[in-house]
Amino acid sequence: MRVAVVGATGQAGSVMREILESRGFPLDDVRFFASARSAGTRLIYAGTEIVVEDAESADFSGIDIALSAAGATSSRILSPRLASAGAVVVDNSSAWRMDDEVPLVVPEVNSHALDVIPKGIVANPNCTTMVAMPVIKPLHDAAGLRSLIVTTFQAVSGGGRDGVAELAKELDQSAGRAGELALDGHAISMGPPVKFPGVIAHNVLPLAGSIVEDGLGETDEEKKYRNESRKILELPDLPVSCTCTRVPVFTGHSAAITASFSSDLTPAQAIEVLRSAPSVVLSDLPTPLDAAGTDPSLVGRIRRAEGVENGLSFFVVGDNLRKGAALNAVQIAEVLLEKRF
Repeated sequence: MRVAVVGATGQAGSVMREILESRGFPLDDVRFFASARSAGTRLIYAGTEIVVEDAESADFSGIDIALSAAGATSSRILSPRLASAGAVVVDNSSAWRMDDEVPLVVPEVNSHALDVIPKGIVANPNCTTMVAMPVIKPLHDAAGLRSLIVTTFQAVSGGGRDGVAELAKELDQSAGRAGELALDGHAISMGPPVKFPGVIAHNVLPLAGSIVEDGLGETDEEKKYRNESRKILELPDLPVSCTCTRVPVFTGHSAAITASFSSDLTPAQAIEVLRSAPSVVLSDLPTPLDAAGTDPSLVGRIRRAEGVENGLSFFVVGDNLRKGAALNAVQIAEVLLEKRF
């Protein structure tokens, strides 16, 4: 079993390497790829030093499974090259998610989609969507999902290392002066934001992603949530209303969700359904701090949604770098081992 990690030196790629090793993925050989500027870097895997190769010029022959953490632009070039060389590619970017010939997979939800992979590429969902799917699918199976209303609270690591650096910088700038905001009601003066559309430290930005120029006023993150939920759950007409926000949290995406079902599902019944759901942990107070560095989706605050037919409201949190990206990719690879190798 010969495995590759593309984008191995980046944020998601680094977590992929860690999870492959910690889960004891049964590989005989591993290769790491990155951009030309990172080529030549030496990384340790299972006690062995691996030299990072330049993905643009590399020969991909002999690779069985490739986990790609490259960006969408690079993935549109690299993933077909890897597939043409014989690899099954698990692509973490947004490039292939809505391609009808590319399965979009959360193993706990729709692993059957891996039975047919026409292009040799499997898409990993967006980190925000992914965190909720292990929770929503068993509830859908129990009562028939009819609609979703979602507000997300997305960590800055969803914006990559630049997002993490921007929050850290702003927190440093405001260190020792945070009380000013509470004392006089004025915002703390900080340098102009670069990564996000406004200052993120001590703040909440009611916009995550970029506005899509289609006249609807939605961001690409909000459209991803709708479209990916429909594809993963195999509900092509599912009404999904989503507001994506950015919060001053380093790791862990959260979502407040109100779901409507075809049949009545009491909070107590929902709790029993979720108690045995794979990759789901019930929590009285699910928070990003609790989720960071862990694998399952945490869910709590399960209650009736007033004014919504057969409605339930709940709060879901998950580590956006693990289950939201790297872990799900490795889990897909584990299912591929069972199905294809």
